[in-house]
Parts: sequence; C-alpha cells; structure tokens
Amino acid sequence: MSVIECIPNISEGRRQDVLDACARVIRAAGVHLLDVKPDASHNRTVYTFAGDRGPVKAAALALFAEATRTIDLRTHSGEHPRVGAVDVMPFVPIEGVTMADCVALAREVAGEVSSKYDLPVFLYEDAATTPARRNLEDIRRGEFEGLAAKLKQPDWAPDFGPSHPHPSAGASVIGARMALIAYNVNLATNRLDVAKKIATAIRQSSGGLRFVKAMGIELADRGIVQVSINLTNYEKTPVFRVFELVKREAARYGVAVLESEVIGLIPAAALTASAAWYLQMDTFADGQVLENKLRSSMNDPDHR
Repeated sequence: MSVIECIPNISEGRRQDVLDACARVIRAAGVHLLDVKPDASHNRTVYTFAGDRGPVKAAALALFAEATRTIDLRTHSGEHPRVGAVDVMPFVPIEGVTMADCVALAREVAGEVSSKYDLPVFLYEDAATTPARRNLEDIRRGEFEGLAAKLKQPDWAPDFGPSHPHPSAGASVIGARMALIAYNVNLATNRLDVAKKIATAIRQSSGGLRFVKAMGIELADRGIVQVSINLTNYEKTPVFRVFELVKREAARYGVAVLESEVIGLIPAAALTASAAWYLQMDTFADGQVLENKLRSSMNDPDHR
C-alpha cells in the first residue's frame, strides 16, 4: 500500500459553487478528500486529499482544470499572498513512498499543467531546482500583480512553462515536502502593526523560532488581526512553543490572544505533545493514548 497526501491551496474562499465543483472533481478521481478549509478573509481554500499515486495525480490535474476555468486573479482580492489560481500544490509522502517519489510526481504534474494551460510553474521545497526557490514566500513575493515583471528577470524564469503569466490563472508553485502545520493565532485587537511585529519576532527568517514562517494579516470582517503561521517541523519546534511565544509577544503590547486554529489537518503527535506540555506530564508517552494503544494491539498478530 502506498499513500501520498496532496494539500493544494486555491485562490477562492467565497464562492461556494466554485469550492463545491473543485471538491467534486477531486473526489471523482478516486482519492480520499479528507478536508476542505475555506477562508473568506484570505479568499483562499485548502483541500487535503490522499491516495495512491495514480489517483492523486488525476485529482491534481482535475483540480487545475476546474480552478483555471473558474478563478480569475484579475478580479481576486484577499488577505493572503498569492500568485496563482492554484497557488501552491505540495505532495507529501505518507506511507510506502519516498520523498523522491513525491518530487518526481511534482515534476510530472508541473510539466503537464504548464504545457496544457500555458502556465508558468515553479518547483519548491524538496522539489526545488535551486536553493533560492526552496522557500514558498520567496517565490510568491510580489504576488500576482508583480508576476509579469518578476518572470522577466533571468533568475526567475519558471521551471516549466512560459516566462509570462497566464492572463487569469497567474502561475503555480508545485513541490514536495514533509508534513506542515498551518496554524493561526487570532488576537483580540484590530492593530495590524502588532500582528506584524509578532510575526517578525517569531519567524525564523527574522531571527525567531526555527521552522516557523509567519505573517501578520487583518481579518477585516471580524475586526481583528491574525498571526498566520506555517510550522514546517513540529517535532523540533512544537506547536505549544509557538503559541506561548505569540502570547508572550502580544502581552508586550497589552494584547490578548483571542483563539487559535489549525487549517487543514494536524498530526496527532503534535497535539499530544502540546497536551503533555501544558499538563506538565514529564513521563508521558504516545503509547498511553487509548486509541494509539488499541491500534498498535490490533495490528500486532500476537495479540489477535
């Protein structure tokens, strides 16, 4: 058995008919659609699906067809940075596959969609062709509006496709990576400057926590601001440490944390580690979780 996870982000979070159509074509490819997470403020939706290589590739291609047909970035606006209708599409090895397998799949999908839609595609993370393209934020800097000028620069010729944007679908970023946690912390304030200062303090690129990417954004419909976070290695920088640092930095400005949220899915180990830390359970082990113990026992032939 082999399982690959795919977590595409599309630049639409408000039109339910478009979101439903994208979900239908993903399911029709024969994969398991595990989660759909739209965000109206970001005007963005994260889909999570998984399956064997063939169905995952078919679902990825079907999503490109639907999103390219229905999303026009010339009229799109939202709080989240974006360069494409299908903005980013990572493949993640889960079971029975290697990172090299996911890199190969990323390159196949990139080649096919660039050819079919005359779409520039960048490869990122483990699929990146140069160190400068490993980080998604570097590729996405300038967004859709600055894409035409960026593609004219010799250092930013796409890995696949033309050196000009698709008129409505922009460009796409496709790659392979390990599991990532998309984690947001909402603050009980409308001060965007505070969210941006906290993001600067916690992210690796400006001297904060390793494996943390963050930005401060406004949620205008709710009258609050958010520290939007990508955690690329939850084992080395756990979720609870990120949350506590955000809370501590917010207190400097007299701001309280309102709530936090996970976008998409999260490994159980990330949650049990947080529970053990907050409860100060020094000797806690994953095997003490009832469901984990049952699953281990049921998979052990000596206990059947």
